[in-house]
Amino acid sequence: MATRDSILAKLNEWLQPENFQDYCPNGLQVEGKGDVKTIITGVTASRALIEAAIAANADMVIVHHGYFWKGEDQRIQGMKRDRLKLLLDNDINLVAYHLPLDDHPTYGNNRQLADVLGIQNPRPLNGLVWEGELQEAMSPEQLGVYIAGALHREPLRVGDGKADVRKVGWCTGAAQGFINTAIDAGLDAYISGEISEPTTHTARECGIHYYSAGHHATERYGVKAVGDALEKEFGVIHRFIDCDNPV
Repeated sequence: MATRDSILAKLNEWLQPENFQDYCPNGLQVEGKGDVKTIITGVTASRALIEAAIAANADMVIVHHGYFWKGEDQRIQGMKRDRLKLLLDNDINLVAYHLPLDDHPTYGNNRQLADVLGIQNPRPLNGLVWEGELQEAMSPEQLGVYIAGALHREPLRVGDGKADVRKVGWCTGAAQGFINTAIDAGLDAYISGEISEPTTHTARECGIHYYSAGHHATERYGVKAVGDALEKEFGVIHRFIDCDNPV
C-alpha cells in the first residue's frame, strides 16, 4: 500500500508535467481515498473503464485521456456527471497525463510503441515525432501486416513511396498533421493513430507511406508502462484494462 500523495509525487517526478503546455490538467483530476492498494490503468477514462475499476476494487485509475479538456462544456451533466458520480461514490482517484506521457523517453507512448513494433534505435526526431529503423526492410504491404499483428488492429495505408521500407517515423494518437516532419527527414514511412483527408494527398504527392494504426491502439502502452513502474516502486497491485476502441 502507498499514499495517494507519494504516488502523485513520483509520477510528477518522472513525467515532469510542468514542462508542457497541454490541453487538460495533468496529474490528479478527481480526488479519492488517501491510501492506494490497487491501481487500474487504461487509455481513456470512459464509463466502461471506471466500472471495470470499481469491479476490481481500485483505489486509483490512471489514464492518458482524462477530463476537463480546453474548450469543452464545463457543466457537470449527462455523461460527464455519470462518470464523475461513479468515481466520487466509490472514492476512486482519477489521475491523467496527456502530453507528458506521450513524450517520456522511457514510459512514453512513442518509446513504448517502438518496443511493441520492434523498431531499432528509437530516438526523438523533432517535437513529439520519433524515428528509427526496422530490423529489416519490408515492402509497404508487409509492414502493414506486421503492424496489424503487433497492435491487433489492421492499419489503413495510404501514399506512394519506396518499394522497400526501412527508415520509419511515428507519433502516437492524432498526429497525422506531423507527416511533414517525417517527409523533411527523408523517412520511408510514417505511423500515427488517425488520418485526415489531406493526409492521403500529402503522402501520395510527397512519396511516403502513411499508416493510420489507431489512436487507441498506438496509445495503450505508455500508461501500462507507468502502472508497471508504480507496482515495482511501491508494491501496489497494478492491472491494465483495455476497453477496446476501433478508432
